[in-house]
Amino acid sequence: MAGGKGTRMNLDNEKLLLKYKKPIILHVVDSLKNSNCFSKVLAITSSNSPRTKRLLEENNVETFDTPGVGYVEDLNLVLDAIEDDVLVTSGDLPLLDKQIIQKIVNQYDSEKIWTSILVTKNFINSLEIKSDYSVTFTNQVCHFTGVSLINSKKIPSFEKIDENYIILDDKKLALNMNTKQDYDLLSTA
Repeated sequence: MAGGKGTRMNLDNEKLLLKYKKPIILHVVDSLKNSNCFSKVLAITSSNSPRTKRLLEENNVETFDTPGVGYVEDLNLVLDAIEDDVLVTSGDLPLLDKQIIQKIVNQYDSEKIWTSILVTKNFINSLEIKSDYSVTFTNQVCHFTGVSLINSKKIPSFEKIDENYIILDDKKLALNMNTKQDYDLLSTA
């Protein structure tokens, strides 16, 4: 997912172009490609991120344009067009690497329609990371990482989908770039 506005960052530039040795979005793309788990890497872009789209295309990454209305709306549009097993990740996870991607993929259960990867609140608090999106799972507060495993062939409707969860307390999944403070934390990673 690479089509957001990044409004929480309050930047002049697109947030996925922020550098951590190279643009953050390229860390995500490289981790997906290097995992050797996928037949295709597809970046979901919108008019909100024209420079990100250009960078991706210059790096031979296929893009899929959406209206850029919102994360959920854009993702649903893509999933409606793809009938396959899909790993979805936000483009703002600069610490992703092939090992964590392989670990996630190895836990995929095609019988589940939607599996979201979570980190526990205690874990992200220990890293001094803030998150706005939480769910209670196994009697503990957890936060979404922006990574999901989806069997799009089994989605009957986007109205109500039973969501499955996997907890993986790993810094590579916990640190995403939603605020300037997150970007500052990246330099200490």
